[in-house]
Amino acid sequence: MQKHATIFKKVVLVTGCTSGLGKAICESLIRSSRYRVVVTARGRSFMRLAEIFPENDDTLHLPLDVTSESEISNAVNEICRRWGRIDTLINNAGVCFRSVVEHMDANAEDLQMRTNFFGPVNLMKSVLPIMREQRSGHIINISSVSGMVSMPTMASYSASKHALEGVSEALWYECRPYGIQVSIVQPGFINSPSFRNVILSRKARLSYELRGPHSEYYDSMTPFIENLMGYSMSRPEVVAAKILKLLEMKNPPLRIKVTLDAILFGLLRRLIPGFWFHKLMFYFLPRSGQWGNKKWAQEEGPLSPRRKI
Repeated sequence: MQKHATIFKKVVLVTGCTSGLGKAICESLIRSSRYRVVVTARGRSFMRLAEIFPENDDTLHLPLDVTSESEISNAVNEICRRWGRIDTLINNAGVCFRSVVEHMDANAEDLQMRTNFFGPVNLMKSVLPIMREQRSGHIINISSVSGMVSMPTMASYSASKHALEGVSEALWYECRPYGIQVSIVQPGFINSPSFRNVILSRKARLSYELRGPHSEYYDSMTPFIENLMGYSMSRPEVVAAKILKLLEMKNPPLRIKVTLDAILFGLLRRLIPGFWFHKLMFYFLPRSGQWGNKKWAQEEGPLSPRRKI
């Protein structure tokens, strides 16, 4: 009897899989049936993975908090024990603080950078020896339009994405001789409820509730960003499909913009001189002309259900 040849399936490790883009990426990978997918989540969210993605021969559930080096090591070791290789790492997990620079305390800054920068870097360092030995692999880092355009009240988040893009670009050069590809995915505003996961630092919430300095910034930026996400034509499933195409490319680009607004911001940054670009950005931000007006901030009143953030 003739034996059937074993079909090769790439092993893909994805972080932050219980909601939003991470969930959509895993759904696309599993649906294609051409991959072995490692779906991960941290803490209490891990229990939800079995409900979303039934475990089988090609789907593995692993607990993974990207801020924990021991969990990273355990996850990578378990994947290698089970399948003997890792072909693709998709660094998707992240956290977003909404706060002006003045209100970001040390704990908030630390969590922001450990989740969005040091966590992905530690994961990359863990899979690189495996990929180098294979002489193949693909690291896909999910950045943001904030990785090229910083927004007020999102300075720390933007800093983490700028840092991730910087290390990814350097890694592209370092990995090229070993056949390892590195890609940065830049989505803009995605139509999803992920804005509900935005965190205010302790000082930011206190200032907002007491109508202190910068409270008017939060009044303006919070509904502005929520509306941009709500009206966006880019859904997680559409962006996930583009990431799947990127994964299948023989020579993937270093950077890829996957939403219309990200493409537009990229064009504006290239075509408009920096001085005018920033003046236009400030002009079009909602009620920016009244920022710093203490009287206006006080008239807006204390925290209310209508403006709850």
